[in-house]
Amino acid sequence: MGYVSAVPPPRTDAPAPAAQPVPAPGTGGRGRRSVAAALLLGALGATVVLLASGRTWVRGTAALGGDALPLTADGRAVTGLPAALAIVALAALVAVFAVRGTGRLLVSALLALSGLGGAAAALLAADDRRALAAEAARTTADTAAHVAGLTHTAWPYVAAAGALLILAAGILALRFGRSWPAMGGRYERDGGPRASAPATVGPDRPEDLWKALDRGEDPTR
Repeated sequence: MGYVSAVPPPRTDAPAPAAQPVPAPGTGGRGRRSVAAALLLGALGATVVLLASGRTWVRGTAALGGDALPLTADGRAVTGLPAALAIVALAALVAVFAVRGTGRLLVSALLALSGLGGAAAALLAADDRRALAAEAARTTADTAAHVAGLTHTAWPYVAAAGALLILAAGILALRFGRSWPAMGGRYERDGGPRASAPATVGPDRPEDLWKALDRGEDPTR
């Protein structure tokens, strides 16, 4: 008497796997380009603002005895807001890849507002003279010291231009940020990689029984 297998032979008419959706042409490339552009604009803009804030924004002289004492004030002495917002923008530029959904939208808005606020603050302080007057009072020990020969440099406008680059990065994040990747996207909340679900064996599907036998499993359990 021959041995008869209890496992039925596999069927050859298994349904073909469903076709995977194909992304729209150009979507992936546009997303990558927007990520690169936002990173470049944001980092460059923040660097420009921080650099310009450390330069001389206003010059003048104060009378000290019979001499004229030269005075200068850099951007941080005039207004520290552009430099502070540039640091906020750098943090937001990193955080935008660490969050998703509504959180990413809020961080992108913060990035854009940092650029807008930095540009406005730099332009409003472009003709400010209070910082130089305070420097004159400190240097001459005379609160009524008069500042003469007041001149302003172009660095406030350079800082404003850098802040506008940050604003552009924020606009890109608002427009394309939903399609950008997120850091640690392939990890679950517990920090480990996603575990694949165990394969289920259907008792009414012979092909599943054969696959289980090929894996060394007992399909009768």
